[in-house]
Amino acid sequence: MTRSASSSPARTIARLLLGGALVFAGTSHLTFARDDFRAQVPDFVPLKTDTTVLASGVVEIGLGAALLLTRGSARKATGSIAAAFFTAIFPGNIAQLVHHRDAFGLDTDRKRAIRLVFQPVLIAVALWSTRSPR
Repeated sequence: MTRSASSSPARTIARLLLGGALVFAGTSHLTFARDDFRAQVPDFVPLKTDTTVLASGVVEIGLGAALLLTRGSARKATGSIAAAFFTAIFPGNIAQLVHHRDAFGLDTDRKRAIRLVFQPVLIAVALWSTRSPR
């Protein structure tokens, strides 16, 4: 019998936590944390800042729900899409540092720089938690 990603407790827990975190973060884009998320939108994004925040929130809710609900090859694809999303929004985290924008309690350049280290971790978790153990 072949083991699937769903049969690995650690991967399942990581995927469910990541999916739940994305749904929460996406919901916060649309509600109580909109101002904080505006601080992360890079100047080069061609959309209005609020439009970008709202659209990325909807995407995060969708990705989170997909991580929670997909199975089989769709789950692996969802993990790849989530990793690509985390890669695509990384410039926003860099912009927050470069432009010294306070948000989410990140009120020093040191705190903003430390946060950058965690984006690759999110990418790795998105990929690892949606793959089958070997």
